[in-house]
Amino acid sequence: MLLATSVRSNYVFDEDPFQPVTQDETVAVGGVVTLTCSVKENDNSSLQWSNTAQQTLYFGEKRALRDNRIQLVKSTATELIITIADVQLSDDGEYTCSIFTMPVRTARATVTVLGVPGKPVITGFEDAVQEGGKVTLTCTSSGSKPPAKLHWYRDEEELPGRPDVVESNPDEPTYTVTSELTLTVTRNDNNALIACAVDHPSIANGDKKTEQPLSVLFSPSVSIQPESDLPREGEKFYLQCVGNGNPEPTTFVWQRKEGGLPPLAKEDGAFLRFESLNKSDNGVYECQADNGIGVGDVSHTLLVQEAGVNAADPTAMSTSSGVDHAVIGGVVAVIVFIMLCLLIVLGRYLIRHKGTYLTHEAKGSDDAPDADTAIINAEGGHSGVDDKKEYFI
Repeated sequence: MLLATSVRSNYVFDEDPFQPVTQDETVAVGGVVTLTCSVKENDNSSLQWSNTAQQTLYFGEKRALRDNRIQLVKSTATELIITIADVQLSDDGEYTCSIFTMPVRTARATVTVLGVPGKPVITGFEDAVQEGGKVTLTCTSSGSKPPAKLHWYRDEEELPGRPDVVESNPDEPTYTVTSELTLTVTRNDNNALIACAVDHPSIANGDKKTEQPLSVLFSPSVSIQPESDLPREGEKFYLQCVGNGNPEPTTFVWQRKEGGLPPLAKEDGAFLRFESLNKSDNGVYECQADNGIGVGDVSHTLLVQEAGVNAADPTAMSTSSGVDHAVIGGVVAVIVFIMLCLLIVLGRYLIRHKGTYLTHEAKGSDDAPDADTAIINAEGGHSGVDDKKEYFI
């Protein structure tokens, strides 16, 4: 974007109607500047524009200098307007508008030409940086007038850099501006966009900006992804070791904490493959991934399901377990019922035989004339009783 602005001159119409009035102008290199000179009244005298070297550009409608960049826009008795295209730094300076009255009256307009800064160049990205290390980046922009200002960004976040260093360019009135940025990088900075942007009145914000991704080397973080969440006996199965690092890990080592790998388990780089799962494959498996910067490891517990369990129906195991419990409960109920029946029969048997025992104990007491005789007869002292039988169950 080429910028051109104008500022009203200190000259104003006063009591002298023949005094010319001009405006100061600001334009970027390559732009077009318009010079306007006007008077309130004219006595048939011509208006004239002259450049910084006091060379006449236009006298009324007549071009005086052979420069095709300079064109007439308007020429009347009270106004003279010209343009200068493809403005260069050499066009910077004071231009004079004159009217040849008696005496000659003049007014000056200052043309400020802005040097457009070049697109910034970032250096210091030649080599990748290891996590925890420092990197110093340098941003440079040349050709600005006045000196440009530089700003650093990481993605959308502005970063504080060192104060700009300004140097004059030889053989032209422009400047080279340099800024430095020092960062201590982490793995989160990998592929982050580091940008340097130029701030200058000759361009719109963001027009001159350079971005470059930052490369950070870091050891891998590792995870294990199983082929299925419900591995079953007899099926083929694999565990995949996924490593996220810079560079990507290329070496993988598998092991089982309980001992060596099962006979039917085969290492295949990032994969551990099982040809036919078995309950003996249960255990904690560990994967180590190496990318040359460091080693990352992670473990995974493998639990093989029985072949009869339907992996598609997560309620199958609980349903089977419920059926088993129902069968066991029925058997227990039958056993308890049988035991109760036996206890009832046994109780009735004991009660009947105990009555018989009591009857034999009291025999002989019914015909006794007194208590002593009854006791003697009951204890077997009666002469008519040869023996006494007792029954115990």
